[in-house]
Amino acid sequence: MESTLKRTWAVIDLDALKENYDKLRRHIGPGVKFLGVVKADAYGHGAIQVSRVLQRCGADYLAVSSADEAVELRRGGITMPILILGHTPKEQVENLIRNNITQAVTCRAKALEYSEEAVRCGGTLKIHIKVDTGMSRLGYLVAGDHFATGVEGICESCRLPGLDAEGIFTHFAVSDEEDEESREYTREQFALFTAVIEKVEEKLGRKFRLRHCANSGAVANWPEMLLDMVRPGLLVYGCGEGARKLGLRPVMRLMTSISTTKTYGPGTSVSYGRIFRTERTTRMGVVPYGYADGFFRSLSGRCSLMTAQGPAPQRGRICMDMCMIDLTDLPEVDVGDEVEVFGPHNPVEELAALAGTIPYELTCAVSKRVPRVYFENGKETERELLLRF
Repeated sequence: MESTLKRTWAVIDLDALKENYDKLRRHIGPGVKFLGVVKADAYGHGAIQVSRVLQRCGADYLAVSSADEAVELRRGGITMPILILGHTPKEQVENLIRNNITQAVTCRAKALEYSEEAVRCGGTLKIHIKVDTGMSRLGYLVAGDHFATGVEGICESCRLPGLDAEGIFTHFAVSDEEDEESREYTREQFALFTAVIEKVEEKLGRKFRLRHCANSGAVANWPEMLLDMVRPGLLVYGCGEGARKLGLRPVMRLMTSISTTKTYGPGTSVSYGRIFRTERTTRMGVVPYGYADGFFRSLSGRCSLMTAQGPAPQRGRICMDMCMIDLTDLPEVDVGDEVEVFGPHNPVEELAALAGTIPYELTCAVSKRVPRVYFENGKETERELLLRF
């Protein structure tokens, strides 16, 4: 990358994003709507840029976590429907109505607050009812002894003035897990969700326009659970087991470069804590990629970065702004050469496994000082740096 910002950068392949969208559309079939999850800055990929592509491609809905994320998209020129999955204070209801933003309603108290505010400002707030079928996080309680009261609470909320209950949804806890216990749990969640829908629609005397429960795991593994709309998150970005199963490509490639090389004799300690000492004459490279950029310190000494000549083991403690990689067996790699942190040649899934986490966390962790460089139709179209100048 020809830039003064060439230290660590993220290449965002919008062509891969479009390809993933097309494959997912074919996979879910023509009768199912597509909601792209773009919360957390589109999992670190850039919410506005990703949303523009999804809007052009014909996606039906987007999902974010907060009102601020939703308004950011509106100010970025996104006109398609947006669903807020998380909490929104009642004071923001007028703002949501003005910007045509849909809000998840997770309990009776929230519904009452939103209804009161909508009536006060003379508008109608579009809502999706969230049902807790086993995630035990947000949503109307409906399991076991809570079924009847949960159904009644949902019906009451749907009848409140100022609210338009367009949809109803739930969230799976283990739809991406393949063991039989997890599969049975997903079946139970789905059965409870459909039972709630049937009873609520019977009591209301009308159908919900959108019923949705299929997150990435369900989109990949449970075709019978697609319903009216699906909510793929990580799948859209080409990460995870489901992405490999469906032939999707990673959208982000995180890159850095070698700033310095030094040669040390045997017995030299490297970095904080002296957890690594050379056992032979060692040629070490320093790359400007550290935990302030999103490189987990817990990966110290446990992973490799990918050079054009092959993997270079990371040595010593990862620092805030840099880390060291072993170039002893890669004599052709030198200062200025590019190094892939994760991407097509060094899968983020493998790095996540070494860190004991999931790919979501690594892409979301890429910090604001790492510029995003966007490519579309094979050409660079935009650069974005989130630092304030």
